[in-house]
Amino acid sequence: MDFQRKTTGESATNNIEFAQATTRKPLELLRDTEALLRRPTVATLMPILPPKLGNRLQELQEVAEDSLTDLALIDLEKISDWEMRSPRIRLGLSFVGFGALMVVVLLLYLNTLHPELSTVEQIRQYWYQYVWFVNLGVAGMFMLGREAMRPRK
Repeated sequence: MDFQRKTTGESATNNIEFAQATTRKPLELLRDTEALLRRPTVATLMPILPPKLGNRLQELQEVAEDSLTDLALIDLEKISDWEMRSPRIRLGLSFVGFGALMVVVLLLYLNTLHPELSTVEQIRQYWYQYVWFVNLGVAGMFMLGREAMRPRK
């Protein structure tokens, strides 16, 4: 038996031309992707909704279209590290604040709706939520610490 493969000519794989990828900005991709999801959704909901709510939804769609078009014009390469400092600090503070707020809400929930449980039983039963909220606060603290250690220019 002959197991050697015999080629009789040029294979078709040698002639394949691949399409060139177009380089689009991330914000343009966001705008286009969001529009592809939003437009059919709005078109589906418009006949179902009451006229007043449908008109409001149509207005919101126009605002979203305008906002995302303006957003797509932003060149991310021109935004400096210094300009991003304030948003990073705010995001870190938001993480810390939200984590702390949710721990307090969880404690309030446990003390008002489950007063029969001891502290150890509460932690045993709701440890997953404690871990999430504490880790959210810790992540915010890391973000703030990173900003504090970032060199000023």
